[in-house]
Amino acid sequence: MIKKNEQKELTARTDFENSNIDELKSFLYKNINQWGPSWGVHSLVTIQRQTMSRILYYEKLYKKIIGVPGSILEFGVQWGATLSQLISLRGMYEPYNYRRHIYGFDTFDGLLNVSEEFDGEFVKNRDYSTFTGYEEELEKILTIHEKNNPISHIKKFSLIKGDILETFPIWLEENPHSIVSMAIFDLDIYEPTKKTLELVLPKLTKGSLIVFDEVNCKEFPGETRALNDIIGSSKIKLNHFPHQPSSAWAVWGD
Repeated sequence: MIKKNEQKELTARTDFENSNIDELKSFLYKNINQWGPSWGVHSLVTIQRQTMSRILYYEKLYKKIIGVPGSILEFGVQWGATLSQLISLRGMYEPYNYRRHIYGFDTFDGLLNVSEEFDGEFVKNRDYSTFTGYEEELEKILTIHEKNNPISHIKKFSLIKGDILETFPIWLEENPHSIVSMAIFDLDIYEPTKKTLELVLPKLTKGSLIVFDEVNCKEFPGETRALNDIIGSSKIKLNHFPHQPSSAWAVWGD
């Protein structure tokens, strides 16, 4: 059964699975200070299969754009887990590609412009919000990750706060030079996905990736509807990673 958890996030976990996850969290809190300077490595003892699957998924995607010029744009950041992974993957696979700027767009106040007609009844305005000022905390976290990679004196990521219907057109005006190597859509709902997809297409090059986080997903119909309205799912080849049921990507120009 698909349902919302306490944070109003989509989950298919059973009560038994949630109990196991709570045990892992308790174990992490209990032992993290005992693990010493290598706590990050040792904390992997508590990593869940689902988390590892997400890491492998984004590694697969990142490796596909090596050799494709351009920035990475994530539309819908929330807590910043994907941005953090992307910065680390860039440091691993392209440590000297300082032109691979990573942009994260989010309101940080949750969803806006939810339409029951296009988006169904599952999501509401302000779902997936963070706490006040979290974007400042995330900026610090991502800066630390960047400092652990080569050419750290050049800032290669940006967080852009606000309604993407307003902020992305401004970004386009301010970055007329920019090519987009990967556009990640995690906006969840129809209107911002449709408009942003329409605007980003001219910035893609052959080999760029378009990534959808909730495609073919009953609970988030707006994303698939936006894809069909702007491109048409029959006009592109959607690829699927077996451990990310709701996600898919397309290689532009294939």
